[in-house]
Amino acid sequence: MTLLADKILEFYSTLDIPVVLPGDIRVMNPYRYQDVQAVVDRFYRKFYSDDHSRTLILGINPGRFGGGITGIPFTDPIRLEDDCGIANSFPKKPELSSVFIYEVIRTFGGAARFYSRFFISAVSPLGFLKDGKNYNYYDDHALLMALQPFIEETLRKQFMLMTERQRCYCLGEGKNFEFLGRLNKSLSLTGEIIPLPHPRWVMQYKRKKMKDYIDLYIRTLVNN
Repeated sequence: MTLLADKILEFYSTLDIPVVLPGDIRVMNPYRYQDVQAVVDRFYRKFYSDDHSRTLILGINPGRFGGGITGIPFTDPIRLEDDCGIANSFPKKPELSSVFIYEVIRTFGGAARFYSRFFISAVSPLGFLKDGKNYNYYDDHALLMALQPFIEETLRKQFMLMTERQRCYCLGEGKNFEFLGRLNKSLSLTGEIIPLPHPRWVMQYKRKKMKDYIDLYIRTLVNN
């Protein structure tokens, strides 16, 4: 039996963008570093050492304070240690999206229960920086065109990791959802894409109603 953890770790170990990106945009690839590799190995072996399928949850691309550091999507060093039980030496800075996602995870019943049902990743599993700040794959048309072959290939691989492909969830109801929907029409990746408000948007603009959005996530994830 090949464990899902082994398949996921193989996927991350081979990630590479073999094209020159436009302007001064640069790639964040934490999987090249040994300390990240060690943490990623511990995380996926802890939560994915079985052959059960999960439902994909796809964000935009990793940020510089979360998955861009830890190698685990929507998981900053604080949540990695406190919620996932994986000690690490990364600077303990919070990421807004991670704060929200782990409130959802706690409400769902904790990391073990949540990760037994879902696999969180991103439309682009590698993130980007411009002028030292997070940059989204769709923020620049030339960047999107350069990345499209990489995104298509890695999306196919991520869906192939999941034997259950009836549906997936998209974090972001705007451009991320629209782009993923267009790709799905041409690539036939999944039967249904269910959008949810992006965690960072919630934390930036709707923080006073954070509980309402956590409840929305839980209702959507449980009832589909």
